[in-house]
Amino acid sequence: MAKGASLSGFPEWLPSERVVEQRVIDTLRNVFELNGFIGIETRAVEQGSSLLKKGETSKEIYLLSRLQEVGQENDTPVEDRLGLHFDLTVPLSRYVVENSGALAFPFKRWQIQKVWRGERPQEGRFREFVQADIDVVGNGELPEHYEVELPLVMVSALERLREFGLPKATVHANNRKLSEGFYRGLGLTDVEGVLREIDKLDKIGADEVSKLLVEGCGASEAQAKACLELAELTAANGTELKEKFDALCAAHGIATDGSDESYALAKQGLDTLAMIVDEAARIRPGSVIADLKIARGLDYYTGSVYETFLDGAASLGSICSGGRYDNLASQGNRKYPGVGLSIGLSRLVSYMLHTAGAHANRVSPAAVLVAVWNEDERAASNLIASELRARGIAADVAPTAAKLGKQIKYADKLGIPYVWFPGQEGAGDEVKNIVSGDQTPADARSWEPDTVVARQTVVVE
Repeated sequence: MAKGASLSGFPEWLPSERVVEQRVIDTLRNVFELNGFIGIETRAVEQGSSLLKKGETSKEIYLLSRLQEVGQENDTPVEDRLGLHFDLTVPLSRYVVENSGALAFPFKRWQIQKVWRGERPQEGRFREFVQADIDVVGNGELPEHYEVELPLVMVSALERLREFGLPKATVHANNRKLSEGFYRGLGLTDVEGVLREIDKLDKIGADEVSKLLVEGCGASEAQAKACLELAELTAANGTELKEKFDALCAAHGIATDGSDESYALAKQGLDTLAMIVDEAARIRPGSVIADLKIARGLDYYTGSVYETFLDGAASLGSICSGGRYDNLASQGNRKYPGVGLSIGLSRLVSYMLHTAGAHANRVSPAAVLVAVWNEDERAASNLIASELRARGIAADVAPTAAKLGKQIKYADKLGIPYVWFPGQEGAGDEVKNIVSGDQTPADARSWEPDTVVARQTVVVE
């Protein structure tokens, strides 16, 4: 990371690091579009009223003020002020409602943009970062099969990134209806509070979460223990999931014979989660497992929720998360239910750079540096570069007519593999491969670089 990036939580990448980030973006976009997702970009700011009441993240919104308004912000309600978006799902819901007449539903979109969140910076967690999202939004209804499709698309995308040093990724799925039904069956009423505290399990541990459930959510010691037992439940297939869940309900006095309304709600989530795990296993075995501690801290999720973890990188936490939301976007009586997943791209790139050892084989995208014999002949060098560019070959021109040795060193520092020497006094042009040392005659109208040598790639060591 650039040494000048001294503002905590606001990363700046060195040129070689930016190449890695760009390759990750290109790879994700390719996979998303391969699966039929359409790219959009939304504005960076939203009304405070849209950003508020979306869970604990609402406390981390960056509000905007003009310099002449500093000190007068309190005169305007937060709901009426502008704030930087903290994710891409809330903006998407507004975008869908405003453009519903021009969109084809179900609307499958990908979006890769910066977001801002005022949380405490730490390793791999930033205040300004890039997210990569895919969502499917329906008009009035949205089939459940998209709740299987989206995690599989993300697993496919993350699989492509393994060539850059990323470990295998597994999606852990739960369903909020399942959790809510179980909590209500225990007699708990602050369901959103319980979900928010359970979402902290990996960060603060079971003992601390238990205290929060008792002190903040009105749970008894026994109820808190039951919530943690639910969170410990995992399953690789639907049959195992249903057997374990029903056994847990029976152990805590929740009737499973249809007489308990709370179990009926839980059963809806249970059936959906079992379907997701089983369908995903048919297409990509082991890619999605049921994990009932997954809760997600944002309040707009109503059904399936997902977190994605990398093998051997427990300290990194989830690198891709999301879920189903049925009530986030609406227009009158018309609702636009959706399901989506989001990769914390900046966090992922930071891991790839500093842990997985990914780096660019060269910095400059140029394949050729055209040398300049003297400043009077710069026009001839510019013409050669233009002819190469017109044929799709990235080319740069030496910044000064320094000694050839210095021009070659300049190319080498940038990782440019070829140096082009314009012909003089009737002689033809020549090009030097500074990797191999070979130097051969060349014509800018027909010469082709070796694609392996010229390709700007990400490698892992």
